[in-house]
Amino acid sequence: MISPTLDSIRIFLHLMAVAVWVGGQIVLAGIVPRLRAENSPSLTSVAQGFARVAWPAMVVIVFTGAWGLGTIEVADKSTAYMATFGLKMLMVAAAVIATLIHSMGQSKAAKAIGGAVGLLASLAAAYGGILLAHVH
Repeated sequence: MISPTLDSIRIFLHLMAVAVWVGGQIVLAGIVPRLRAENSPSLTSVAQGFARVAWPAMVVIVFTGAWGLGTIEVADKSTAYMATFGLKMLMVAAAVIATLIHSMGQSKAAKAIGGAVGLLASLAAAYGGILLAHVH
């Protein structure tokens, strides 16, 4: 068996947290319209339950991402790598801000736009991570 390392644990935690954050948003995108159509009182409870799991996952994403950044030699990375990294960070920030707008917004427009932008930015950030992971 291959021995676990701190790097493998960090990457595992990062990927699991990303799965919770992004996967949960995708699941909610399927569930919320149905709950809304049924005028279900469960909608608020479902959203609050997801928030209790998703926001700690984002903390893990940020912590393990910063930890990972500390393991690379930034000076040795190409301009393309750094540009991709910068865009990924921009997408993470956009995802957090948009999701906060969605969570705290009072209007249907704020909730809809915040949710959509939050999901798209989260997907873009995840893809950026895949691009960065495959650069040697």
